[in-house]
Amino acid sequence: MSHPAFFDEVKSIALRDPLAQVLGAASDGLMRYGYLDAVKLAGHSCPTVAGAYLMTLKALEALYPDSVPERGNIRVEFGAAQNEGVTGVIANVASLITGAAGEGGFKGLGGKFSRRNLLLFGIGGGIEMKCTRVDTGAAVTVAYHPEVVPPPPELPPLMQKLLAGEAGADERTEFGKLWQMRVKRILIDHLDDPSLISINPV
Repeated sequence: MSHPAFFDEVKSIALRDPLAQVLGAASDGLMRYGYLDAVKLAGHSCPTVAGAYLMTLKALEALYPDSVPERGNIRVEFGAAQNEGVTGVIANVASLITGAAGEGGFKGLGGKFSRRNLLLFGIGGGIEMKCTRVDTGAAVTVAYHPEVVPPPPELPPLMQKLLAGEAGADERTEFGKLWQMRVKRILIDHLDDPSLISINPV
């Protein structure tokens, strides 16, 4: 898959998945996810997909400060309904990485490794996303502020021309470059910017 080079520079996320180990998918249970995995899932790269990836990364770092996160051991909840705004897009990325699933998720083996009912929506409370360790109950809320990294000023007028079907080939190429420039700034330049991703213990 041809993709912007910076995708491979984004910090990856390592987790241990006991189910993958038991079933022989990963002999040591270790799995690593990168931004490209999120892009393949979503089918595109945008500030929302980038934000979802960073929200999940930062939540896992906060919940597992001294150890490798355990995939399948994290409950992910959203204040909004699944079909509200970009909640569903963010949830898909968080689910990919954490293993958390809704009612249709893996039901487990012999009462273990269930992924069902770990992805919940509409909990309210003004919460954007909440992640909880099932084993300890430790939890954090996560909020994403994409306005911290505004789009280049040239982008909005180009988008208007593109959507109106009036953009030429060079303008379409330039639009894509400017669009991904913002994504790169979010994922790399502002990786550790607390004003972009805010984490609060519960």
